[in-house]
Amino acid sequence: MRVALITGGARGIGAAISIKLKETGYNVVAIYAGNDEVATKFSRENKIDVFKWSIGNYEECVAGIKRVEERLGPVDVLVNNAGITKDSMFHKMSKEQWCDVIDINLNGLFNMNHPVWEGMRTRGFGRIVNISSINGQKGQLGQANYSAAKAGELGFTKSLALEGARKGITVNAICPGYINTDMVKAMNEKAIEVTKSQIPVGHLGEPKDIARCVTFLVADEASFITGSTITANGGHYLI
Repeated sequence: MRVALITGGARGIGAAISIKLKETGYNVVAIYAGNDEVATKFSRENKIDVFKWSIGNYEECVAGIKRVEERLGPVDVLVNNAGITKDSMFHKMSKEQWCDVIDINLNGLFNMNHPVWEGMRTRGFGRIVNISSINGQKGQLGQANYSAAKAGELGFTKSLALEGARKGITVNAICPGYINTDMVKAMNEKAIEVTKSQIPVGHLGEPKDIARCVTFLVADEASFITGSTITANGGHYLI
């Protein structure tokens, strides 16, 4: 049974990915950084192992992945889903807001991918999926930090895909649009209605929509798809 590691895997889109991959037959591990109560409940209800560490800290990632592999075996599938927002118009944005978002959303890619990369190369198999964002494709007011990080994910995806191609490793990205998660629900009601009106299909996406994309990309049979970006946004932004 292949081992799949999902960052931010106990809430929102990450939880949907964890559950879907378990249903598909993977041995799933969900990584979380903050809410112990939510993670414990998720683990108990779905019978999915959870581990706690910050993806913004390289040493914690190395140690955490080592613990996972000692318990369950090598990581075959890595889904980089965890991310944060600290929104502000750029003229008001602090260096802390910039650095915090870059550290988690972009540096976290290095911190999680680097410790599993050599093992995937040696075994001749790996599936990496990076969850970017519509706002990494088109930009967004008040999200210079977030959009920069999410755009960086796409460049990282393409470069790593080229390096892994002859070693049986595929690296792809998904750019969700506005998905019905706590992050979007935190918007005011008027903003949500305006956003819905801009989506051609007429509604927000659901976490399971992104989970289905991940399941497709990580399959053994998806070996010819690498360096690609799936845009899952209901037609909100076409690229």
